[in-house]
Amino acid sequence: MNYVATENAPKAIGPYAQAVIANGLVYTSGQIPLTPAGELVEGAIEEQTHQVFANLKAVLAEAGSSLDQVIKATVFIKDMNEFGIVNEIYAQHFGSHTPARSTVEVARLPKDVKIEIEVIALTDK
Repeated sequence: MNYVATENAPKAIGPYAQAVIANGLVYTSGQIPLTPAGELVEGAIEEQTHQVFANLKAVLAEAGSSLDQVIKATVFIKDMNEFGIVNEIYAQHFGSHTPARSTVEVARLPKDVKIEIEVIALTDK
């Protein structure tokens, strides 16, 4: 098992790794809309979702993977009424690649953000 850490995504805000690699898979921790400097992206779900994907891409790159190698995504959103917006942005980032996915509405997320996404992806590391 190897731990993944990159300066191109926000540092963990607790006792956990940005991602872990085990048996050819990378498991990311949930990414929220923090910049790599740790600043919260305020505003609409659109801006927050794009930042989450920027963070996921950075963590996956450090792990020797990419969104094209994601096999499962879990999306946590604060308001299911924003699912359509999130779904459009999700499709922009994944393109024709369609990994398995779960989306759930939650009562609250860290730092009161609107979205958090975690993924499992293949890696050669």
